[in-house]
Amino acid sequence: MSKARVLFLCTGNSARSQMAEALLRKYAGDHFEVYSAGLEPKGLNPYTVKVLEEIGVDTSQHYSKTLDTFMGKVHFGYLITVCSNAEENCPIFPGMGMRMHWPFEDPAAFVGSEEETLQKFREIRDQIDARVREWLKEMNIPVN
Repeated sequence: MSKARVLFLCTGNSARSQMAEALLRKYAGDHFEVYSAGLEPKGLNPYTVKVLEEIGVDTSQHYSKTLDTFMGKVHFGYLITVCSNAEENCPIFPGMGMRMHWPFEDPAAFVGSEEETLQKFREIRDQIDARVREWLKEMNIPVN
């Protein structure tokens, strides 16, 4: 049985889409092939790495990718945009299945002390975690 492919898309592919990719893979990697990309990749944010590692998620294979990496080359059963910019500017392309929008605040845009910034990244990580779990529950897929 082949796995459905899921693409999480945001602007920079540095935080939100990376978190969603990692969390869906953690909880249901045996059900989905999970990817992420950005409209304008900025590189993996070090705070993203830190907050994912805090909950036991390995990010050593993660890197920032552009949407062009996949356009016209990979069929996705699900495209999930995690920011309004990506939702508004993502082109429609062949091989795209169901499209969904899960808007989250951009923690990379937050301005504050190191501890405040870390807390913002944790807050967004936890919101994404809850949304991923909710989606899996809606689809009757047990969380590993």
